[in-house]
Amino acid sequence: MGCYGFLKLMMFVFNGIIFLAGAAILGVGIWVKVDSGSILSFLGKIENAPPELSQVLNVGYLLIAIGALLVVIGFLGCCGAVRESKCMLLLFFIIVLVVFIAEVAGAVVILVFRPLADELVQKVGTAAVNNIRKDYGKNADVTGLWNTTMSTLKCCGFYNSSDFEGSPYFVDHNRQYPPQCCPGMNYPCNQTMADSVTTITGCFPKIMQLIDDNTVVIVAVALGIAVLEICAMAVSMILYCRIKSTSA
Repeated sequence: MGCYGFLKLMMFVFNGIIFLAGAAILGVGIWVKVDSGSILSFLGKIENAPPELSQVLNVGYLLIAIGALLVVIGFLGCCGAVRESKCMLLLFFIIVLVVFIAEVAGAVVILVFRPLADELVQKVGTAAVNNIRKDYGKNADVTGLWNTTMSTLKCCGFYNSSDFEGSPYFVDHNRQYPPQCCPGMNYPCNQTMADSVTTITGCFPKIMQLIDDNTVVIVAVALGIAVLEICAMAVSMILYCRIKSTSA
């Protein structure tokens, strides 16, 4: 197998993986839209939620768009390499180039508008705490979603256990916090017990800690994706030029 054949094989395998991943993401996006009733119900019950929070409802559309884009890219890359189609390879190059430019522009926008992102986080935090104090322990959907989140992330409240003070659960259970705030304890989870569990923090700080702890991994993945995109564009152009010269 020569260099040209090797490049065709790598182009086919690489884009085949992209095609399968895109099909999986597309399927998840469609599933989210079909079964999004519980999410819509929960978000609709949050009082004083910032308008930007409504964008969460579009996660299904986002997954569908990303999945469809990956399916198209994978299809063009695979078929362009196997069929030696200059048109498909050129379309593949153009789409990947547009995606690469959009990613760079998005990174620049995030860096420039970081203060606005921090302000949005504060608004979301206020809305989340108000939601806990109004509905936790009274609304089954809200209570179940928070319990699942806290059990999965091993956290307590949005910021800390004090977010539950004044909530229906707090009032009905003699000023106790949810058991997730006092893991491993059999006695009532009051403020003293919750404060003594130093390993439990709020869900938002926990998420930010996970991001901070994995910053190197996130940056490495982002750079890896950028390198793969550049390599894919380079290979597609090499095959394009080779096909052109061969057919001449």
